Amino acid sequence: MTSSASDEASAEYPVRRIHVSAAVIVDAEGRLLLVRKAGTTAFMQPGGKPEPGESAAETLSRELEEELGIRLSPDDLDGLGTFTAAAANEPGFLVVADVFVADIGDQQPAVRAEIEELRWVSRAEADAIEIAPLARENFLPG
Repeated sequence: MTSSASDEASAEYPVRRIHVSAAVIVDAEGRLLLVRKAGTTAFMQPGGKPEPGESAAETLSRELEEELGIRLSPDDLDGLGTFTAAAANEPGFLVVADVFVADIGDQQPAVRAEIEELRWVSRAEADAIEIAPLARENFLPG
């Protein structure tokens, strides 16, 4: 029997969760778009935390524009489901992510807001950089 981080939590030390929306954006070469926020070391999928009253797709639509200058309607996002992994930048937390495929067409992502760096990453390049568990475990191309 395998255990997950939530199985390891006890009543004394409950697992703390961070809810986010995250994007899977893949280029024509099959590489995954990852970003690194200012003051952090791990690359992760673009996205972020919801504002009050936002749906998961609305959150991601807003975050993509704020962080990368990418404009997509919430209706343009294709839901993949909810995924859970250890939070990269907040020890002791799990990230619970509503994940969407975002087809950005010919839009070119640009570093904006709190984003310090962006990279298109293939599986072969993944060992050269620190990648958040959510992206590494679930979304890096095969």
